[in-house]
Formats: sequence, C-alpha cells, structure tokens
Amino acid sequence: MTPALNRRDFLASTATAAALAAAGTSRAAGALASNALPAGPQARVILGKTGIETSLIGMGSGTVGGGQSSNQTKLGVKGFTKVVRHALDLGVTLFDVADQYGSHVYLREALKGVPREKYQIQTKTHATDAVTARDHLQRYRLELGVDYIDILLLHCMTKTGWDHEHTGAMEALMQAKEEKLIRAHGTSCHGMDPLRTSAKLPFVEIDLARINPEGLIMDDKKPDEVASVLQEMHDAGKGVIGMKILGEGKIDEPGRIDASLRYVLGLGTVDSFIIGFQSTDQVDDILKRTEAAIGALKA
Repeated sequence: MTPALNRRDFLASTATAAALAAAGTSRAAGALASNALPAGPQARVILGKTGIETSLIGMGSGTVGGGQSSNQTKLGVKGFTKVVRHALDLGVTLFDVADQYGSHVYLREALKGVPREKYQIQTKTHATDAVTARDHLQRYRLELGVDYIDILLLHCMTKTGWDHEHTGAMEALMQAKEEKLIRAHGTSCHGMDPLRTSAKLPFVEIDLARINPEGLIMDDKKPDEVASVLQEMHDAGKGVIGMKILGEGKIDEPGRIDASLRYVLGLGTVDSFIIGFQSTDQVDDILKRTEAAIGALKA
C-alpha cells in the first residue's frame, strides 16, 4: 500500500502535482486495473488505496440540500431513522452527510445503539484555514456522536486553484488523520478544473464525483469527459465515490434509472456510489435495480 501523505511532504507533493498538471499528465504510473463487477448490490468494496471497506451503495442526505436542510432532514428524525435503519439492515453502511444539510444530528439519532464499526460516515467542510477545519472536525464529531470520522472532504470545490486557497485546511485534515480522528481526506468537486486538480493532488485520497450518463447536474455535460478524469483518479489509487447517479431525482423513469446504474457500474472506476434515499421503498427498488444492472453487465 502506498504510504500515507504526511504534512512534511505536503508542500513538495503539491509542487509535484502542479508540475504534472502543467505537463498534461493524464495517467499515474502503475495504473490500476479496472474494478471487477461487484457480486451484487450488497457487495463490500475498498475505496482506492485507503483501506476503507464499505458498501457498494451508500445513502446520501443532501438531496436539494442547503441552509441546514435537505429532503432527507425534512422527513423528520423518525422518518430519517426509518430509512437509515432499513438501508442498514439491507447492507448499506456508508452514510454521506454534511454541515450544509444539517444532517449530522439526524444520523446520530438514527444510528444510536449501532456498533461504530458497523457503518462508515462521510462528511464535508467548507473550511479554508487550519483553525476553522479543526473547529469543524471537533463540532462534527460531537454532532455525530463519534470519536472519529471515516472520510472528511473539502466541500464543493468550484475554482481553479482551489488547492492554494485551502492549504491550511488540508494541513489540518492531514494532521487529523495522523491523530486518527479521520481515516481519509479528499474533495467533492463542482467543475472540471477542480476535478482535474483533485485527480493529480496527493492530498485527495477520496473524491466524491458527480456522474451519470445524461450529464445532469455534473461537472461537464459530457459524461465521457468526467469519466476520463475518474479513470485517472482510479489509476492513481484514489477512492472514487459517485453521486448524482440519478441527477438529484431528475432521472426518475425506470429505463433511465437502469441505464444510469449500468453506466456507472460499467465504468470500472467508481468504487461506491451514494443515492439520496427518501423512503424504504426507494432503498428496495435501487438494490433490486442494481442487482439487475450487475446481471446485465455480466451477461
């Protein structure tokens, strides 16, 4: 396994990443083989070289999210808990939350009594400096009721050169990993330039990427453009988690849902993907459709 990036190596690795970007490098040395198709919708997967094992399908909590609210939190604690527990019973163990969605405390209540090792939490921070990042991490752990967070991402990178603006936050997250307060760090990106930067930057161990075959609510309306960067990330050993698989609910017809699942699973570069489940019926439906999509791709 590639040694973890430490803070002492940070400036040197950032400079190297910039040089690679300037040279137009598109593939990392020692590219990895494409992911094998999972055995089924309840398969366990490893996120790149992080060693983090989680479920193929995760539950998102930020559908139409913002201002401390989302469609999931609007279900109320009881409704949210019902969906989370149903998903957990069916093997979904990755839960994506964020301060922006106001979903930390909802997930804490939903997972009360569940052994910590039975689930994985991914959350996000908008911090740019080290002090704010550390404050966020402390608050998030309290809100979630956990000692550590599995994945902490820099949330919604939209600008070219985001890495220069977030140096302090990145250093804080790397230190938090050394202190075992988080297990991995990375980014969620909204834009092709930020996505390309994340593909080359060693700090990014996991990326949360928008991907579907229709180009809906994605970093580029051409899915193949996004897919090429996800290939680069995969080849570099980064964990790739897909989001917006259903275009935030806009891909809502059965045939289109099935096509999107086949497309994402068929890329061989997306380790896991999250769906913003809003009902237990939707959990059942997506697991059933994922099983059919895997079967079709194996046929």
